[in-house]
Amino acid sequence: MQNLTITLVQTPLEWQNPAANRARFQTELTALKGKTDLIILPEMFTSGFSMQPELVAEQMTGETLVWLKTLAQELNAAICGSVVIQHNTEYRNRFLFVTPDGAVSHYDKHHLFRMGNEHQHYAAGTERQLIEYKGWRILPEVCYDLRFPVWSRNRNDYDLAIYVANWPAPRRNAWRTLLMARAIENQCFVAGVNRTGTDGNELNYAGDSMLVNHLGEPQLDLADAQFRIASTTLIGDDLQRFRESFPAWQDADSFTLN
Repeated sequence: MQNLTITLVQTPLEWQNPAANRARFQTELTALKGKTDLIILPEMFTSGFSMQPELVAEQMTGETLVWLKTLAQELNAAICGSVVIQHNTEYRNRFLFVTPDGAVSHYDKHHLFRMGNEHQHYAAGTERQLIEYKGWRILPEVCYDLRFPVWSRNRNDYDLAIYVANWPAPRRNAWRTLLMARAIENQCFVAGVNRTGTDGNELNYAGDSMLVNHLGEPQLDLADAQFRIASTTLIGDDLQRFRESFPAWQDADSFTLN
């Protein structure tokens, strides 16, 4: 397994303004050309956590996906994050993963945040997804999914879990604690990317984006509410050696999701 350099993009978002957000990311990410393998943007990175999907939703052939493909090719790096997508007559909070060769993978958020009425505006995804990139097996997840360990359970089928989020500041301790817990129990790297700033509903976001290693230790910790773009390299051999020396995954309970 080769090493993988990933970049966390912790940033405020323009409320319900996809064009403005794309333009900002275009400027902010240019300097990363040739310096990273994977760029992670927050949840709903074109709009903020909007419960008005009819105002911001795009098709899978829309401007944001076209832009992601072009940018991934220009930077020679994969780019991921979630976007509001219209799927037939429904709206999905969809995690998009775009590689430099133009390949697109996606995952629809399974756990919809009922305390924010997300379940009244979006349709939940029903399938867990895995993405393979540069020899790494990646589990894509979105925000509230972090609270449900069974959905995130490593079946010895992934090496890196990615959580993109709009996770409000009052619950920042839960965010930080659960990211570390998911890394420990699943013996994997975990990347969590959260936004900063204040959204159109006057909710404040504290950032706290993190890369946690397989021991549950923060390898990269953006523990503030500031705009930050930061990178770190995941050492694949370290993960493999740890799993071989401490194979707790072999004693995990088997289960089936209905």
